[in-house]
Amino acid sequence: MQSYTIGQAARLLGVSPDTARRWADAGRVATHRDESGRRMIDGRDLAAFSIEVAQSGSEEEDASYTSARNAFPGIVTAVKLGDVAAQVEIQAGPHRLVSLLTREAVEELGLEVGMRATARVKSTSVHIDRT
Repeated sequence: MQSYTIGQAARLLGVSPDTARRWADAGRVATHRDESGRRMIDGRDLAAFSIEVAQSGSEEEDASYTSARNAFPGIVTAVKLGDVAAQVEIQAGPHRLVSLLTREAVEELGLEVGMRATARVKSTSVHIDRT
């Protein structure tokens, strides 16, 4: 499972690293130390926390989240596979994006809960890029 540094988690959540650090210090999201001593957050824990933050609304609104060129970098929070089609959900800061794509595309990208991905929006279509 992929893990994220505090700085990476902050970017995915659309907040400052100080805010992410305060949340970790307060026990709002679990962390562990890697072999170099850096604090890391498990991808599944970060995915669940990103949904919680988006639903409750951040109490610290000092950082704004924008979508440059209709790109929404975030974290995969759900993958539902059918026989032919699949549904992928991404939490990008306060934005929840859902994309319907082929099962083959999800498998080729290796998409799973807890990994980083970028949703690119063009008109009514959402395309997922693995990042």
